[in-house]
Amino acid sequence: MGLTYYSYPKCGTCRKAKKWLETNGLQFEEVNIAENPPTEDQLSEMIAISGLDIKKFFNVSGMKYRELNVKDKLPAMTDEEKIRLLATDGMLMKRPLVYGNGKVTVGFKEDDFDNVWKG
Repeated sequence: MGLTYYSYPKCGTCRKAKKWLETNGLQFEEVNIAENPPTEDQLSEMIAISGLDIKKFFNVSGMKYRELNVKDKLPAMTDEEKIRLLATDGMLMKRPLVYGNGKVTVGFKEDDFDNVWKG
């Protein structure tokens, strides 16, 4: 299975991550996260593989996150509700999201990409 790279084309961090993937010779399928966010099942799998708290998958600095007042709603939500909410709108998700080969990264930090995707 190859990598799936979920990004938002206007996102500078996403462009840096894409350049890193290309420079390091990784093959990937690029998906516009705003148009085609991961499904609930895909998100559940990514969250489980990542070992991260679901909150790490939210784009806390995004307009949509603030518009919907998600910060105040999260504490009362179940994990299933959080995943359902994320799957409804890719702009709620932290990006880029890179997934494949039993690994996941959320956001872009070059050190993380070196550790996860080079090996």
